[in-house]
Amino acid sequence: SGQSLRSFYQYFGGKHELLLGLFEESVRTTTAQLAKRIDSKGGEEPVDRLHTFVVEYYKMCQPPRKGKGREALPSPILVRFALQLLTAHPAESSRAFVPLVSLFDELLLAAIDAGAIRSDLNRQAVTGPVLQVIMFNTFSSAIVDGADDLSAQDGAEALWDVVVNGLGA
Repeated sequence: SGQSLRSFYQYFGGKHELLLGLFEESVRTTTAQLAKRIDSKGGEEPVDRLHTFVVEYYKMCQPPRKGKGREALPSPILVRFALQLLTAHPAESSRAFVPLVSLFDELLLAAIDAGAIRSDLNRQAVTGPVLQVIMFNTFSSAIVDGADDLSAQDGAEALWDVVVNGLGA
């Protein structure tokens, strides 16, 4: 960055704090881009907006595929650091994910209010696992033979099917 170590330590206590700051900014940026996509592609119905969240977030988290063209997407969230953060520093992780969790919860609540999602659903208990499934399911091609042949849209739609039929009214 061209900054002296002294200047660096005026803003950050160390490498971990710098990575956390970058991660928080990445989550904020990703959430803002996701909200724009939901507004432009999500339609009016709350369940359609929730669907757009799942599909678009899946695409945003997907790693680039070797030798295959990819739609110009924002850089994926710092997945390696996210895993570390989630396990070693859950409180910091929780704070970093507030913008994304808030957007998902707002969409989920609207879908519940519209009767598209079960009203007895414990939103707090479901939000973390659903976001985790979206974020980390994008690496399914490394786990399931042949999954790398799926387009990002096909993978996202398959995940949506699992999510909505697990939550759907």
